[in-house]
Amino acid sequence: MRTGLFSRRTALGLRQGAISAVGSVKIKLLLSCCILFTLIAFASRTSSFVGWKHHTGAPVHRIYGPRKGYAILINTWKRNDLLKQSISHYTSCPGLDSVHIVWSEPDPPSDSLVTYLNHVIKSNSRDGRQIELKYDINKEDSLNNRFKEIKDLKTDAIFSIDDDIIFPCSSVEFAFSAWLSAPDAMVGFVPRIHWVDQLKGNTDHYIYGGWWSVWWMGTYSMVLSKAAFFHKKYLSLYTNEMPASIRKYVTKSRNCEDIAMSFLVANATGAPPIWVKGKIFEIGSTGISTLGGHNEKRTECVNRFVAEYGRMPLVSTSVKAVDGRNIWFW
Repeated sequence: MRTGLFSRRTALGLRQGAISAVGSVKIKLLLSCCILFTLIAFASRTSSFVGWKHHTGAPVHRIYGPRKGYAILINTWKRNDLLKQSISHYTSCPGLDSVHIVWSEPDPPSDSLVTYLNHVIKSNSRDGRQIELKYDINKEDSLNNRFKEIKDLKTDAIFSIDDDIIFPCSSVEFAFSAWLSAPDAMVGFVPRIHWVDQLKGNTDHYIYGGWWSVWWMGTYSMVLSKAAFFHKKYLSLYTNEMPASIRKYVTKSRNCEDIAMSFLVANATGAPPIWVKGKIFEIGSTGISTLGGHNEKRTECVNRFVAEYGRMPLVSTSVKAVDGRNIWFW
């Protein structure tokens, strides 16, 4: 009896020891895999860990043929230092075909500015590409000038940008690739949102929300034209087809031309824009968005445009385009 009991206990102990050994091997194997994955991930990100430097961008291969890149439409106002800095950077981006400066100042560009920018363009026109630089001179000072039709534009894609913010070339090229997959949409870096004013029980009144509203709600319905790709046909629609009353309102209020463009594209497509995640480098001082009552004025614009269109054309979405090469996990 004792012998049988001892044998059973011995066998049970051996089985438990085997199970423990197997468990130990599994744990060691799992730890080894984790360490190996960490080393691989760290090595793959080491080259870009220090971040973006001015006048440089991550190497991006040019995969589009001649005249198939994009044009930059840059809005400026008496900030030549920022304009020089922005153009010096963006002309290093491989997909850039031309630069169009929206000029609404009372005096024409100075000789020193023209000379400097011509030198920048010439220096960055390498590898057989020739970047065009043009000044779109406007006599009237109106925010509508940034969306005037450009007759001789050779590319379909336009990257609309303000002179006081810069994005790395890698982010711009990724946003351009996203636009190529949906060329009728607005594809941009700065999302905004609208919603029905339910607190007042008014389903016909809307509220404009900034970045923190987008972050809190997890949705957006606009991308601002201060940093967005769109098709050149929308310049013609904005200038010739959009209600003239909207353009007059934009000129008078000196605000909301970006919201007007979002309404225009949404009305034409019936679809939401595409928000692209990207790092923003602000190189200028604070703008009108930091002034008191900014959101209230934008809310007024939204409701004014809804009345002009006879409906709310903006479409909300929660989709965000993210470059998988720049994140740790999918």
